[in-house]
Amino acid sequence: MKSFDLGWLFLVAILITSSLPLSKAFQRVKTGVFLSPKIELEPGLVSKKFYYDVDFPRGHIALKSFNAEVVDEAGNPVPLYDTYLHHWHVLRFFVRRGLGTRDISRLNSSDYISRRNSGTCNDGVLDQFFGFGSETRRTMTGIPDPYGIEIGNPAEIPSRFEETWAINVHAIDTRGVEVTMGCTECRCDLYNVTRDGSGRPLSPNYKGGLLCCYDGTRCRMKQGFNGIKTTLYLRYTVKWVDMDSDILPVKVYIFDVTDLWKRSRNSTGINAEHDCRIEYDIESCRATGSTRNACIDDKRVSLEMPFSGYVIYGVGHQHVGAAGSSLYWQGGRVLCSSMPIYGTGEKAGNEAGYVVGMSTCYPKPGSVKITKGDTLILESKYSNIQQHTGLIGLFYLLVAKKLP
Repeated sequence: MKSFDLGWLFLVAILITSSLPLSKAFQRVKTGVFLSPKIELEPGLVSKKFYYDVDFPRGHIALKSFNAEVVDEAGNPVPLYDTYLHHWHVLRFFVRRGLGTRDISRLNSSDYISRRNSGTCNDGVLDQFFGFGSETRRTMTGIPDPYGIEIGNPAEIPSRFEETWAINVHAIDTRGVEVTMGCTECRCDLYNVTRDGSGRPLSPNYKGGLLCCYDGTRCRMKQGFNGIKTTLYLRYTVKWVDMDSDILPVKVYIFDVTDLWKRSRNSTGINAEHDCRIEYDIESCRATGSTRNACIDDKRVSLEMPFSGYVIYGVGHQHVGAAGSSLYWQGGRVLCSSMPIYGTGEKAGNEAGYVVGMSTCYPKPGSVKITKGDTLILESKYSNIQQHTGLIGLFYLLVAKKLP
């Protein structure tokens, strides 16, 4: 009799559950899986290209998540020790209708408008809405209900323009290279580079970074290594919902630990000028005289917030050697911390020694409010047991102006 009672209760529970309506947001979530144009690589070679007018959801919608990874022609995930994904960025533009080309670099400046995120960095720097690197496979990007990143709003798109999207993919083929980490950190000596991609001479003090591993450069190979050419793609998965009054828009803010910001005065009053350098180097603790137990480089910057709102999501972006990134209130209270996840195996998504994910923050709605003028401290920690070049210390925040 006891088993009969339990079975009956279980059946009643199923009937009751099946009669409940699914959440409106859950019912209408749409998913698209897209491929970038092909990325052609061979051992040691760098591909760093912008792909314009890429496949992307259209219309007045709210983005709910964006995930990406590098795959081969058969759709198999490619491990980081073969092709290191330095970074990918997704950028938004308004382009004049009727133009035959969407390659922004070939258009007149009057024919397109960069619709960057809401972050504080100077124009043309860190303009992306989404972007990660090696950590992309295991970093959560989902935006909780009822929030979303609003795009395609006709009221925001200038007359005779239309919205379009671009992806920048920076991939380094490290098969057969002499020093894998040196190649992924773009050490100039390994690329035999003394000028940047525009032909300008590099400073003698510039040891490594984006200026030394631009498109078409090649990292130093092991003697006698031969490898086949490969054709790869960035496969990206987008989730979204149709925009309506149930969705609360969030804005994307990106902060940079290298930001050399200062206040300036002009005819409109006092403003802040933000000079984001994006990357930085650190010396080994042996070179600085530190003990091995204290081999953590701690870089910080204080930033004055130019907005008010509620934090919905936060995540850091760091490279190999990462020891975590945090945003603090001025008094020391942590707003959000993001810690690296290191791989321990061989499969794609768990490659030993690589940063394969970053932890994320999802504060309880309404629990973290930022007021315009607040000062936050961005901290980026790296192990400096050895020297590193081209390090990144970014922090993404999604902020809503109001609560449900």
